[in-house]
Parts: sequence; structure tokens; C-alpha cells
Amino acid sequence: MEDIPRQLIEQAQSGDMAAFEQIYRATAGFVYSVALRITGSAEEAQEATQDVYMKVYRSIDKFEFRSQFKTWLYRIAANTAINAYNRQSRDFRRRDDFDAILAVVPAKDDIAAEVSGREERRLAEGRLQSLLDRLNPDQRACLVLREIEGLSYEEISQALRCNLNTVRTRLKRAREALMQLSSERTSP
Repeated sequence: MEDIPRQLIEQAQSGDMAAFEQIYRATAGFVYSVALRITGSAEEAQEATQDVYMKVYRSIDKFEFRSQFKTWLYRIAANTAINAYNRQSRDFRRRDDFDAILAVVPAKDDIAAEVSGREERRLAEGRLQSLLDRLNPDQRACLVLREIEGLSYEEISQALRCNLNTVRTRLKRAREALMQLSSERTSP
């Protein structure tokens, strides 16, 4: 996500709804992506995304340009998604979203190959999300922001308001946990 121009932010801070809408359009996909990876649920991610923009709308006038806008936005998105995940996990301790088996309808070879490729991608995405679901929310947020969204360690530290060494530790533990979980799945 590219950073938002200062002038556009200042316009939104002064109450310009068109400027706020431009900011929303430029950033909503990334906010949703972060929320989806952290919560593991499209419904929760949509709700968290709405919550993020309500928070941004109410507090954009407090943004003081001490950091990049995207860092400020990621902080709000990650914290909102973590809170949504924690609420969700209290309600649903275990989910089996990825256990459904899809029946493949016989089709022509080229269509069958396309369907098969899409199904493989969907299964891989499901396995990834299943592994992410087994991490604690702090580790998951760090891993999503680093590996999927491409933020630097410093940006993650600013976004989550935690020490740089804490980010490194969470990432290391998340990666170790993923490797352990992945090897457990492939062991007979």
C-alpha cells in the first residue's frame, strides 16, 4: 500500500468527505486483507474493516504526521482485528471451516484442469489459514504484517506499538510454531 499524500489527509482532517472516501478506497483492500488474515473469517474481517474506518473517521483529526499514515492505519487495523479475533475465539473455541470436501463435477479436460488448479489454490489457502488460526493473535498479527503485507520490522513495531525486539521474538516464535505444525501435518 502506498502512503497517502499529506494534502489528502489534511483535507480529510478538515471534514472533506470526498478526501476521506479517497483514503478509504485506496486503503480498504489492505485493511480487509490484514483483518482477514488475523481473524480467519470473512465475516469478522468485514466487520473489523468497518470498525477500523469508523475509528479512523473519528480520530483522523488526531493524526499528527509523526509516522506514515499507513503505519497509523495498520496499527488500528491490527489491533481491531486482534480484538475481533479474541471476541470470536471466546464464542467459538474451535472452528472446522476448512474441513468441507468439495465434490468435483466431471468436466472437459481444460475446464477440469482449471477447476483443479483453483481448488488446489483454495486448499493451500485453507491450509495456510488453518495454520495461522493456531497461532496466538500477537504472533499472527506480526506474521501477517511481515510476510503477507510486507511491512518492515520497524513498521510492525510502530503499527503494533511494541518494542522492535518483541516483534522479532513474535516472528521467530510464529515461524517456529508454523514449522512445527506443518511437520505434524505431514508426519504419518
